[in-house]
Amino acid sequence: MSLIPSRYTVLCISLAGRPGTFGVRFHNHLYEQLGLDFYYKAMRTDDLPAAVAGIRALGIRGCGVSMPYKEACMALVDEIDPSAAAIDSVNTLVNTEGHLKAYNTDYLAVRQLLTQHKVDPATAFALRGSGGMAKAVASALRDAGFGEGMIVARNEQAGRELADVCGYRWLPELGDLCPPMLINVTPVGMAGGPEAQQLAFSEMAIAASERVFDVVAMPAQTPLIKLAEQLGKQVITGLEVIALQALEQFVLYTGIRPTAEQVQAAVTYARQG
Repeated sequence: MSLIPSRYTVLCISLAGRPGTFGVRFHNHLYEQLGLDFYYKAMRTDDLPAAVAGIRALGIRGCGVSMPYKEACMALVDEIDPSAAAIDSVNTLVNTEGHLKAYNTDYLAVRQLLTQHKVDPATAFALRGSGGMAKAVASALRDAGFGEGMIVARNEQAGRELADVCGYRWLPELGDLCPPMLINVTPVGMAGGPEAQQLAFSEMAIAASERVFDVVAMPAQTPLIKLAEQLGKQVITGLEVIALQALEQFVLYTGIRPTAEQVQAAVTYARQG
């Protein structure tokens, strides 16, 4: 694929602590296939306020927001969509003539996946994490009717706050508990990170579970997903999450919804990066 930006090209970007290639390849593939004069580029920054001001000043159409910027962006925009306001976390910025509006398509993606995988709301779960993405996942579970859950987080203040908001229990560690669904919403297992080869949960907990959900998308086969599949568990992968949330971002940026076939082709292309 070859995209040659011009002076008229509409620029979209992403901001992440550890930028990946999936979003770049996914969006740019769809831009080319649909004949859109758009270009997508991944970036990182040590100065978030300046970066957001640059989006506004330079007319950058859209921005995907990843860890660790999802909560800090809230104070830097002009308008917050209900999808982000409900969970105080942002993953998408849309710039309309200098007016920045924040959305959260992670929440929408998780709700869709729970339905697609036919996960019974009566299933008890343990969710590890307490950041912006954890808020999106926990809120999606709550709103889908999941009543019995535990938020496992070493950060007691953030963990308790998330648990209280969503009506779940907080625990600093899972210990010997073995709920039927395990959900990792931390960087554990992420390629290139300090914990890339580690498991987010103990082997005992994984073996006792029925379903494992890992939001880490790179690699698609995290250590947690690999072990869960080897043990015959049902899995939901971070690749599924990133594909659905990226699709909703694409629609917000362009106003166009690709066909299912076009989306699948973009996902296949993006995974090759």
